[in-house]
Amino acid sequence: MRTTGMLTAFFLYLLVVGCKGKMQQAKYSSPEGYDLSKPIMLNLRTELDEISGIVHYGKDTSLFAINDEMGVLYKIYLRTPLLIEKWKFSGGADFEDISLLDSTFYVLQSHGDITRFRIVTADSIVVDACGTPLSEKNEFETMYYDKFHGKFILICKDCKQDNKSSVTAFAFDPLTKTFNSSPFFVMDAKPILTQLGDEKNKFKPSAAAINPVTKDLYIVSAVNNALVVATRDGKVKEVYKLNSKLFKQPEGLSFNDRGDLYISNESAEIGAGNILIFKYKPELNETH
Repeated sequence: MRTTGMLTAFFLYLLVVGCKGKMQQAKYSSPEGYDLSKPIMLNLRTELDEISGIVHYGKDTSLFAINDEMGVLYKIYLRTPLLIEKWKFSGGADFEDISLLDSTFYVLQSHGDITRFRIVTADSIVVDACGTPLSEKNEFETMYYDKFHGKFILICKDCKQDNKSSVTAFAFDPLTKTFNSSPFFVMDAKPILTQLGDEKNKFKPSAAAINPVTKDLYIVSAVNNALVVATRDGKVKEVYKLNSKLFKQPEGLSFNDRGDLYISNESAEIGAGNILIFKYKPELNETH
């Protein structure tokens, strides 16, 4: 009887541990076509510990990146070991994100100014400074190109007109080098914070890009440890809590033409900065 009781207790223990494990695994879900628990991880050099923005370059399957405050453009070839090229384009500032359009790079500063430049030769870079969308002191970390509107979109991280209920985005026209006077969209942040159980804080985007396959807008937030899927006009569709063990400080986001997702993490004083690659697989279910 004692042996039977011990066996029963043992199997009950296994059942509880197994259920607990499943519950922990179910805590984090993924957008349809992705498994955010199984990335390909590429660790970066120390000089990219504060990688703050990335954009995919389809011609040779690489990423262009910037490092906060360095004023250096990095080209990261996605191979093992990593091969990196770099060009100096500025004396330094608080650089937050990068986009690429027709061989011209656009780099966002935290207060909203945009620096654009072209690499003419290995030793020659043509630089052009653009203005900011707002006169007040505001903070931005996110800029992406919306080819459907032909504009660069800047999403506020912490703008004066926003509160816990809203996040504003502004459009920059690369042809006229001007910002639209009115917001491109105003996102309702309440459902995001409610689903995250984080109503005390603001939603603060740190990077974004449009998925070329689904046409949805993907927004990552390091502050809220979240990934948000929205329509291109800012209407929230899905909210995903991110596992901080994998996403220690996500500051960059980009896609390739096949829909593969790239997210870069700053080192956050824990190991090296890295790039996480999530292959797009349409057969995957919405949750894992």
